[in-house]
Amino acid sequence: MKMIRAIIRPEKEEEVVRGLETAGFPSITKMDVFGRGKQKGIQVGTAVYDELAKTMIMVVVEDAMVEKASNAIAAAAKTGNYGDGKLFVSSIDSAYTIRTGKAAL
Repeated sequence: MKMIRAIIRPEKEEEVVRGLETAGFPSITKMDVFGRGKQKGIQVGTAVYDELAKTMIMVVVEDAMVEKASNAIAAAAKTGNYGDGKLFVSSIDSAYTIRTGKAAL
């Protein structure tokens, strides 16, 4: 199993969630986050915004489904401009359902 963490523009959140659902990935976790990429934020006039609002979406998928889920996220999140976001894929060693205590994977 793999976890995909997608850091995306907040205005693309609904589109990404719909894209994941359409691709067969209805189970997600999402949260509001703040950060910056290598461009170190943005400057508007004399004001510098170095922590930008983003949304993080997390989804756990079978190893064979990583590319399909990643492609669904990227297609929905892409504007072609700086700040579209990043995808991080990491391995999941184990998962347990809290209610039952049983392994979920």
